[in-house]
Amino acid sequence: MGTLGGLVILCTGLWIATPHFVTASNLVNVVQQSTIIGVIAVGMTFVILTGGIDLSVGSIVALAGITFGTLVQANVPLPLAAAGALIAGTLCGAVNGALVTIGRLPPFIATLGMMSVARGIALMLSDGRPISGFPAGFRSLATGTVAGIPAPVIIMLALYGAAHFVLTRVRLGRYTYAIGGNEEATALSGVNVRAYKTIVYCISGFVSALTSLLLVARLNSAQPIAGISYELDAIAAVVIGGTSLLGGSGSVVGTLIGALIMSVLRNGLNLLGVSSYVQQVAIGTVIVVAVLVDMALRQRASLPTG
Repeated sequence: MGTLGGLVILCTGLWIATPHFVTASNLVNVVQQSTIIGVIAVGMTFVILTGGIDLSVGSIVALAGITFGTLVQANVPLPLAAAGALIAGTLCGAVNGALVTIGRLPPFIATLGMMSVARGIALMLSDGRPISGFPAGFRSLATGTVAGIPAPVIIMLALYGAAHFVLTRVRLGRYTYAIGGNEEATALSGVNVRAYKTIVYCISGFVSALTSLLLVARLNSAQPIAGISYELDAIAAVVIGGTSLLGGSGSVVGTLIGALIMSVLRNGLNLLGVSSYVQQVAIGTVIVVAVLVDMALRQRASLPTG
């Protein structure tokens, strides 16, 4: 609720500062702009809830996009090409999970390595050049509408609905929170921590690949340099949404609000004519403040009452 209140306050302030912010076309634009980071942040939420981190999501976006473009160029049917991209992203996530659980590498190191490997493979497959010229039917994934609602927004909301159901109603969700809260106690209670942590990283890889399909449809181009800094934006959305970097607490609803806050902030600063350099400072400041608030709330909650 605090995060939602922050979004309302931010929107109110921008409404006062620039009336153009509350126009219907601009509000639709804000929501559409949030879809890319909003989708990729779903997988990041699962990972951070376990107390981990995934720095490879941006590179997986590039690799999955190039995989899709390469398959389309080879005259593979679009559904199979999309499936190939999703499989590529999921496999990258599985490797991350194996390195963390079996190799016992810190998530930061494991996913940092994958960030470089996935980007390098994307560059090798494409020879460093973008792949363009996709069918109009595929591009409707980003440009189409259903009952006046942009298709990417519908996809994002459906994904968040599914993720919320998994985290609140499915065993995987309960174990995700439990692993982040106390991994050792969860393992001692009979949970196969290795398997569930690997599944979480697979989810992150799959969602990153889904993000790449949306991005390719939007740009009509698969680029090996796509997704740069997406991992930072995804982490920012998750943290601003109230999920603790220590794991064990948070929600995808908060992540959605966090993604909207970042999109609103960028859009509002653009309308106000603020330099992109200053925008980076503003977003970085918001992230730091969000973490400080989270730490303060946790310390207050840990104090004895009475």
